[in-house]
Amino acid sequence: MDTKITLSFDQEVIEKAKVYAASQGISLSRLTEFLFEKITSNPKSYEKLEDIPIADFVYQLAEEQAVYKTKAKSLRSMKSEFYESRK
Repeated sequence: MDTKITLSFDQEVIEKAKVYAASQGISLSRLTEFLFEKITSNPKSYEKLEDIPIADFVYQLAEEQAVYKTKAKSLRSMKSEFYESRK
C-alpha cells in the first residue's frame, strides 16, 4: 500500500533527480522509494551514511562531485527486481 509523505529538498537537487528518474523510466517517487528500500533492507550494513552504496549518487545530486555510472544491463535487472517486489 502506498502512503504519501512530504519531503523538502533543494530545488536543484529535485530537478536533477527528476531528470535521472525519467532517464531510468521511473517516477521520482519510485526512485526515492527504491533508494529508501536499499538503505533500510539491511540496517546493520549501514552504520554511517558513507557506508551506503548509493552515497556517491546522493552526493552527485547534492554537490555535483561524483559521476555515478552503472552498466545498463545491471540497472535494468535491479529495476525489474524492484518492480517484481511491488506486485
